[in-house]
Amino acid sequence: MTEKKKLKVKIFDKEFSLLVENEEIAADLVEYVNKVMEDTKEELNDQPLETVAIIAALNIAYDLSLEKNRYREFSIQATDKIKKMKLLLNESVLSSPS
Repeated sequence: MTEKKKLKVKIFDKEFSLLVENEEIAADLVEYVNKVMEDTKEELNDQPLETVAIIAALNIAYDLSLEKNRYREFSIQATDKIKKMKLLLNESVLSSPS
């Protein structure tokens, strides 16, 4: 089991202490969340922070959904290509002279 490290981060001008396995990944995620929060705040500058946070969370969930769909489509295409390659290999083996 990987040892967790304590990491202090700042998101939307508020400090948080996190327990993380990979500091680099955690830092990238914090940067991403903070950017989405900042962008959302710019778009909704008259809204309370709670609303900004919820809309930012929905935007992040939407991004995740897009990535899941891309992965699913990639996986389907890769599986189809592998099946085609196996068929071609089988045909090649069966048609080659012994």
